[in-house]
Amino acid sequence: MAAVPLIRKFQKRFPALPITLTSTTPTGYQTAKNIFKDTVLQVYFPYDLAWCIKQFLKRVRPTILIVMEKELWLNCFWVCRQQKIPVFIANGALSLHSLKRYQWFSRIKQQILQCITVVFAKSETDATRFLALGLERNHLIVAGNVKFDVALKEGVEIAGKQYRETFGNRPVFIAASTHAGEEELVLLGFKQILEQQPDALLILVPRHPERFSTVAELLAQQKYTVVKRSSRFSVAPGTQVLLGDTMGELALFYAAADVAFVGGSLVPVGGHNALEPAALSVPVIMGPYVDNCLEITKRLADAGALIQVSDSDALAKAVLHWFVNPVDRTQAGICAKKVVEKNRGAVKQIVDVIMRGEPR
Repeated sequence: MAAVPLIRKFQKRFPALPITLTSTTPTGYQTAKNIFKDTVLQVYFPYDLAWCIKQFLKRVRPTILIVMEKELWLNCFWVCRQQKIPVFIANGALSLHSLKRYQWFSRIKQQILQCITVVFAKSETDATRFLALGLERNHLIVAGNVKFDVALKEGVEIAGKQYRETFGNRPVFIAASTHAGEEELVLLGFKQILEQQPDALLILVPRHPERFSTVAELLAQQKYTVVKRSSRFSVAPGTQVLLGDTMGELALFYAAADVAFVGGSLVPVGGHNALEPAALSVPVIMGPYVDNCLEITKRLADAGALIQVSDSDALAKAVLHWFVNPVDRTQAGICAKKVVEKNRGAVKQIVDVIMRGEPR
């Protein structure tokens, strides 16, 4: 998803440019297929073994390689260097843990750094860590986080509001990208919400499609009245939970909600991207585990657009606060969208530099 605005920028500026997009999971592959259809060639990334990489590059014959975020593939980079294929790291991120780990393996570290043309760091903190790793300053640009350039499907906000109207006049809370153990916490909080807002609707969207049936069973066990999105049945007045068990509709669900909880954050996963609901003017709630998105979380929280909670009780309290205070909720949503708009621009800078062939 972080790659979407980058790819679209290349497609817009260079419509004849062939792009190969790789993924490593079926979920990632299907998500990209839903977004790009046949406008890019989609394949799975090969095993990072030299002979696999050589065969892959022989077939694809790339001019450049752009790698997103944290993936540093040693053999892939090394073969690209041998074949004089520039390697760019977009949205470059380096955790403190990864920095320490690479510093232990100095030979591998040096081999990787020698292969990188430019790292586009997503923050000053990441840039400092790349420099500490040994990357030369002229191979580093602090471009900002490409996730702020979140690309929403045209008309999705209007479609979300229209979909919301089919629910009736009731408060709507979405819990998105949830993980195992997290749905139980969300449902504990939702039980408290229903005690004060009995007409509330929860849109529950598990992170991984293979867990849709497991979450459906959990909802049945807890005796919630549920409609599966895949059934295409209407959300009746007595429906308590809409299970988002389809692909490619998360933005629609966000646009239909009053408040959004972004998952992977009440369990130690690291948190997922909160910028999609923020771009749709929806205030955000996240748990304490946000290591994967510290910068985004802080900026939204500083703007009053995000509340961090530690457990199901605090989650319920935060949701109810925004349910019963529509003025505060609207203002938080406006601030959320402003944070996104203020920090856009990383994608343009990355594309400009790559197409100019700078720096060298």
